[in-house]
Amino acid sequence: MTAPFRLPDRSDLLAAALRQDFISFIRKTFATVSPSVEYVHGWHIEAMAWHLNEVACGRMRRLIITMPPRNMKSIISSVALPAFVLGHDPTRRIVAVSYATDLAAKHSADFRAVMRAPWYREIFPATVIDRKKDTELEIRTTERGSRFATSVGGSLTGRGGDLIVIDDPQKPLDALSPTKRRLAIDWFSNTLLSRLDDKRTGAIVVVMQRLHVDDLVGHLLEAQDGWVHLNLPAIADRREMIRIGDRATFTREPETALHPAREPLEVLESLKVALGTNVFAAQYQQAPVPEGGAMIKREWLKRYQALPPSSVRQFTVQSWDTAQKPGSDSDFSVCTTWVVAGSAVYLKDVFRGRFDYPTLKREAARLYAAHKPVAILIEDASTGTPLAQELQREGKPVIPIRPEMEKVTRMSVRSVAIEAGQFHLPVAAPWLADFEAELLSFPNGRFDDQVDTVSQLLNWLHYRSLNLPLQTSYHA
Repeated sequence: MTAPFRLPDRSDLLAAALRQDFISFIRKTFATVSPSVEYVHGWHIEAMAWHLNEVACGRMRRLIITMPPRNMKSIISSVALPAFVLGHDPTRRIVAVSYATDLAAKHSADFRAVMRAPWYREIFPATVIDRKKDTELEIRTTERGSRFATSVGGSLTGRGGDLIVIDDPQKPLDALSPTKRRLAIDWFSNTLLSRLDDKRTGAIVVVMQRLHVDDLVGHLLEAQDGWVHLNLPAIADRREMIRIGDRATFTREPETALHPAREPLEVLESLKVALGTNVFAAQYQQAPVPEGGAMIKREWLKRYQALPPSSVRQFTVQSWDTAQKPGSDSDFSVCTTWVVAGSAVYLKDVFRGRFDYPTLKREAARLYAAHKPVAILIEDASTGTPLAQELQREGKPVIPIRPEMEKVTRMSVRSVAIEAGQFHLPVAAPWLADFEAELLSFPNGRFDDQVDTVSQLLNWLHYRSLNLPLQTSYHA
């Protein structure tokens, strides 16, 4: 006797959708790891889901996705994708890479929360966490599949996998350093590539925001080694057909926002002003500016005929960059003096020359007496260290600055203040031509001592805006 026909109930349909449809699985994953945040769907999620599902099914072996921050790239690529893959095949071995161990651990914890969720256990009953191997960075299934998390540069000795997911391999500041960019690329080429269990069938996914023309994605695209590139800029610069399904595409028109329900054009334009053109071009538009172009544009510079009147609330600051060696034949010592009024800074004076240490000390005292600054910023390195100590003993308001970032990085992160129109130069001054030439040619000019005083000042003002006390030491 034939069994009576029964329509599947709602729970059966939902379970089938979660098992078979990666987009539905992403939505459920989001609700699990971010229960207090509203899920807002967008076509870009469908584009990511289709491309990643092609990887999961073995039809795509090399995939790059470039997109702005805060658009679910980590939840989709580092959490949902490994959970979906292991759900269908609990023997798969996955390596998940992030730029820092704490971030890798966070994604690992989110992945674990999904695998332990009742809905996941119901739709994938054969995928079970092995209690013998459930650590902060490694989760193994009872079928000996696994998700192992690490950071760029971390050890992978004895580790391997058939799927490697790289999610933001570098943080923005590190990508501005040529040394750190090279380290990330070398680690990928010399360590990570060799960790694929089978070089013929193993897959690699790189998901990141662009940070520099020579970042990891720039290196991979230049190599042209069969990478599929899904590029999702925050604001479209051309008409484009983007695959979002086996038989479906999305037509994106120029000047449209990636996810207007969350970040409409007016929000993105505000972000551009806040971040600066160069940062926005890289991280949001996925089009980093080549270093051959000047970091500071002439049109950003404002001019003043006269300094603000005394009735305007203001204060004076001096910023020093001293030569590496006293009396050096090549290095200059520079002191720039600034008037700060609200968010605007006015360059009042530039003192620059090559001096032995006694002369340097004497000139520092003279410049202090001439301008009466409330703070004297001195780089705490080379001859700047004894100069700061001696001036402090004399009771002068010295603030030692301990540089931690490279010169280009320091200027890059603070150039947004100049682009925003907060930076004022005099209409005429005897030192103005040399100062402008160095500033506008940076980082490709012969000298950078005057530029160092600018980034040092802007960085200190940034810290001061956070209500840190004047008399202390700062990192720059």
